[in-house]
Order: sequence, then structure tokens, then C-alpha cells
Amino acid sequence: MSRIGRAPIPIPEGVQVSVQDSVVTVKGPKGELSRTIPYPISVKVEDGVITVSRPTDSSAHRSLHGLSRTLIANMVTGVTKGFEKRLEVRGVGYRVQRLGDRLMLQVGYSHPIELIAPPGLEITDLETFTPTTANEWLSGRFSVRGIDKERVGQLAADIRRLREVEPYKGKGIKYVNERVRRKAGKAAGKGAK
Repeated sequence: MSRIGRAPIPIPEGVQVSVQDSVVTVKGPKGELSRTIPYPISVKVEDGVITVSRPTDSSAHRSLHGLSRTLIANMVTGVTKGFEKRLEVRGVGYRVQRLGDRLMLQVGYSHPIELIAPPGLEITDLETFTPTTANEWLSGRFSVRGIDKERVGQLAADIRRLREVEPYKGKGIKYVNERVRRKAGKAAGKGAK
């Protein structure tokens, strides 16, 4: 049996969970999420705990068992605490600024890139840095927040893809604690005339 799938999910105080056919709905202080669970997987809510079970031990049912349990646990976490991805922009001449509900990024293209967060997500905690000798490459940091883990991660990945970090100078958009593997540039030396 799947160790992840058989772990019960405790329901925190202030959270309501309902199961209708194969649709699980979770309501909490931060909002409401619902998701359709694949057919052979069954979900039960009893005594403040959510349990997920599967009908057989086939590999398809085993994989859906763990996945379904994790998706429901993420829904419970999302409506209580929410999710956040922090990104930072690095590069000389790169800038991040807020104009009303929009975020403007200047990341080396001929035009600024305008970002508007889709409904249910927000781009917050904007920090801008001025070039100094100690931190000349760091231009700004910001966060993507929301209650749906999948949508938060997808928006952060889409923003990061706008200007991926290049390996020579480390310029671009990256997650705050992401390690970028750096490469050495061309070495002047042997045979140069």
C-alpha cells in the first residue's frame, strides 16, 4: 500500500470538506478550492480526518492513490496558509517596478514586459534595489502568492521563463534560493597573439 496515499489528512479548525460523487470541495479562511478525483479512488471524511483509498493494487491505482491524497492535502494547506514562490531579478540595467496592479519588468529586451496576476493569484512583496558595489547585480525581488499550489507554481515558472538565468554572469530571473550552475568564460592565454 502507498505510504503517502494511506496517510490520513487532518482537517484544521475552520476548514470544511465535502465530497459529492468524485468532486472534493475544501472551504477555509483564505478561500475555496474544488477538484475532481479520478474514478477508482474513493475519499471519505470522518471524525475530522480525510482518508483516501483505492480498490486494487494495480500500478495505475497505486499511482493515483498517492497523487489524489497529495492534491487534497495541498488544497487543505492552500485554504489555511496559502502558497508562495519568491523570485529575484538580477542584471545590470534590469529593473522591476509596480504601476498600480501591474508589474513592469525590464530584463534586457527592447520593451518592458507587463505582468498582471490572473484572478486568485497576486504578485506582492516588491523590493527594488539600487546598484551598489556590494549588490550591483540584484535589481529586485517579488513573490507570487495564492491558495492553489499548481497555479502559483505555474505563474512563477512562466515569469522565470521570460528571461532564464544565463550561466556566465548569472543575469536573469530566478527563484530566491535557486542555485545556478556557473560556467567559466573564454580564457585568454595560450596561443593568443
